[in-house]
Amino acid sequence: MSPASKNSFGTRETLQVDGKGYEIFRLSALEKKGVGHAGKLPFSLRVLLENLLRQEDGRFVHAKDIEALANWDPNAATQKEISFMPARVLLQDFTGVPCVVDLAAMREAVRNLGGDPKKVNPLLPAELVIDHSVQVDKFGSDMAFAFNAELEFHRNVERYAFLRWGQKAFDNFKVVPPDTGIVHQINLEYLARVVFDATVDGKTLAFPDSLVGTDSHTTMINGLGVFGWGVGGIEAEAAMLGQPLSLLIPEVVGFKLHGRLPEGATATDLVLIVTEMLRKKGVVGKFVEFYGTGLSSLSLPDRATIANMAPEYGATMGFFPVDAETLAYLRFTGRDAARVRLVEEYTKAQGIFRTDATPDPIYTDKLELDLASVEPTLAGPKRPQDRVPLRQSKASFEKSLEGTAQKHIAVKNNGDKFELSNGSVVIAAITSCTNTSNPSLMLGAGLIAKKAVERGLHSKPWVKTSLAPGSKVVTDYLESAGLGKYLNELGFQLVGYGCTTCIGNSGPLEEHIGAAIKDNSLVAVSVLSGNRNFEGRIHPLVRANYLASPPLVVAYALAGRMDFDMATESLGNDKNGKPVFLRDIWPSPQEIESTVRASVTTAMYHKEYGEVFQGDAHWKGLKVPEGDIYAWDAKSTYIKSPPFFDGITKTPAPLTDIRGARVLAMLGHSITTDHISPAGSIAVDSPAGKWLIAQGVKPADFNSYGARRGNHEVMMRGTFANIRLRNQLAPGTEGGWTVYVPGGEKMSIYDAAMKYQKAGVPLVVLGGKEYGSGSSRDWAAKGTLLLGVRAVIAESYERIHRSNLLGMGVLPLQYRAGETAQSLGLTGFEDFTIDGVAKLAPGLTIEVRARDEHGKEKVFQTIARADTPEEVNYYRHGGILPYVLRQML
Repeated sequence: MSPASKNSFGTRETLQVDGKGYEIFRLSALEKKGVGHAGKLPFSLRVLLENLLRQEDGRFVHAKDIEALANWDPNAATQKEISFMPARVLLQDFTGVPCVVDLAAMREAVRNLGGDPKKVNPLLPAELVIDHSVQVDKFGSDMAFAFNAELEFHRNVERYAFLRWGQKAFDNFKVVPPDTGIVHQINLEYLARVVFDATVDGKTLAFPDSLVGTDSHTTMINGLGVFGWGVGGIEAEAAMLGQPLSLLIPEVVGFKLHGRLPEGATATDLVLIVTEMLRKKGVVGKFVEFYGTGLSSLSLPDRATIANMAPEYGATMGFFPVDAETLAYLRFTGRDAARVRLVEEYTKAQGIFRTDATPDPIYTDKLELDLASVEPTLAGPKRPQDRVPLRQSKASFEKSLEGTAQKHIAVKNNGDKFELSNGSVVIAAITSCTNTSNPSLMLGAGLIAKKAVERGLHSKPWVKTSLAPGSKVVTDYLESAGLGKYLNELGFQLVGYGCTTCIGNSGPLEEHIGAAIKDNSLVAVSVLSGNRNFEGRIHPLVRANYLASPPLVVAYALAGRMDFDMATESLGNDKNGKPVFLRDIWPSPQEIESTVRASVTTAMYHKEYGEVFQGDAHWKGLKVPEGDIYAWDAKSTYIKSPPFFDGITKTPAPLTDIRGARVLAMLGHSITTDHISPAGSIAVDSPAGKWLIAQGVKPADFNSYGARRGNHEVMMRGTFANIRLRNQLAPGTEGGWTVYVPGGEKMSIYDAAMKYQKAGVPLVVLGGKEYGSGSSRDWAAKGTLLLGVRAVIAESYERIHRSNLLGMGVLPLQYRAGETAQSLGLTGFEDFTIDGVAKLAPGLTIEVRARDEHGKEKVFQTIARADTPEEVNYYRHGGILPYVLRQML
């Protein structure tokens, strides 16, 4: 937030709220001066326009930027770059730890270059929630939560002590301790302000809450009318240090909703349909804004569920404007009454408060959906956008198995005898902020469990069941409603407050079950109430993964199979031998609504968030290092000083072209950041596993890649190590394998990269469409850099990963439209020269020459995907962090 806006358009005025004056930058004042049409803009662009007015400093934000956005034409594509400065930064521990590690290393580097290390300090409020580290080691027991929490602390004590050091050493930095909840749900229920206020030069300013977060599902908060999205940790660090984000003025797609959801349909069903529609439309790099009278029939948690999955439908945001439901939710979740009054008065004064009578804004493009058309739905088996209506789920799954021999494997486990086959559901997880933030969905699951237990039904013995909500409020209201005990009866005991299965922390399967799947190559299934189901993400042994509402997760635990027709097949017999169908135990909307009203109270939010930063005895008892400069422990296998600032000079070296490069990996379409930088378990025989063993770490204590993101030695060895990665240079293999050229020796990608580095050979990666889709994982870019990759050439990129590559000094290049590695006849065994890098500019055409072993050259043109002048500047400095560091000297 700039304290010295030039206020070129004279929009700074005073807003009185309950006798207190707030300085605001009034949007309507622009139109009165004949500048633009703010009142017709999409709500999201109105918020962005206020940001420019308030941040106008003549350096990053100019008057012409304000004019360009105020005059936004939905029918004219623009390449105009603007800057955006968020009000705050949100972090989770997997991506947040490396942020704090980098800040600690930056302090050291600034000191070594003669600067003041205390300048390295968050200038914006930064809040980190520890939610990604708990794993489902124990389940189906009342002791599961305590056991998993104890094990989590044992595994992560070094990381947690480091974060507590950061909380003491850095200003403006708060940490929500482990076993409290999931970052986006805590943001929704507690952290979000909706309208910020801050004192600058003795005056109180009011302005819209906005943020960037180091998790792609930061967009969940768009459901509350808060502007922001997920970025890489690299960009988040820069924002924390006062650097605005640069972006092109976006296209905004309007999504009109009308009607009401029918009986039997849930917010999960709705978001999976929205995801399918928007993926077909193509909204990557665009804002999506929801409008229409249908919004008034959606609860705030319903909206948050839809906003949460913006990364899955490809949009930068999925924005819902502030309205009466927003205010009601703020009151209900215990926000301060004065804050709610400020939100109401400010948003109405600024024309960013919607009602059903609000005229439709102008949009680049539009879609429309009648909510009454929504039906029970799943998505899978490999992508969130692959929607399957529940009525077709059996047929769809059976079609996916075509060509796979059916097997029936007898298994004995814990005294139970049963058969496993292709389609056996071995994981049923109620997890993830996407759905556990929604009381209707959670109480709906509890009501199904109650009716199932009362009819004598049981979860199948081969299903690993778990309940991992994103807030302690969830277990409070499940107990208040008397439904927790029924979920427990079906094996859905609390396993932790955190992301768990949704991010691959599903923990081990029972030994005999896992062995049967592995030894017989069974297509096992997981059903989870999450937002991601990419191949290899949920569990290494589970090949088919389906997203579903919490009630359907319970239903599939009862069924035990994916090749099951929920409409016509019985879930089992009741105590009288009568078959019980899903329709018999599915609660009505009236049942759910009355249970929500009777069981969820404001007092619960006050209780759980009253001491949210305090932590338990484990947290309070941590031994925390002292001092402004972190004392790195050479023996630590979790926290290492990263090499990103090694040898840094006060001025950057000139850019050079890339010559004599070899291909490290040649990959297909939809390569996700999970493929590039897995978050799950570390294999004993992997390069990372071997390194840990060499440091004296036992395999039982490996933890996950995500938990070790503060250690570059582990993370660079884990880059391109996903067990489902298929490198076309090593056909017939899965996992992190490549072929070293010359010689043709097959070896791990890490070993080959180190061999190339030793020989002084730069590397490139070839990719297909949607390269880098998925989570905003900075290590997918950091690891790529540390392996020696200088450039990636792909058909298209997901927004965050492209930005992260540039942020680490790796050049993203894009084939010209219609061209691919295959159409150009590339094999990946060529020697590559990339010319024109030294003259890099936004959208510059870069020539690539690929010479094969016979000396024959293929020459083709690519587009440099450094899209803005600021991104070019970052690349010239070797990345965003060296750029920011040099500004501090």
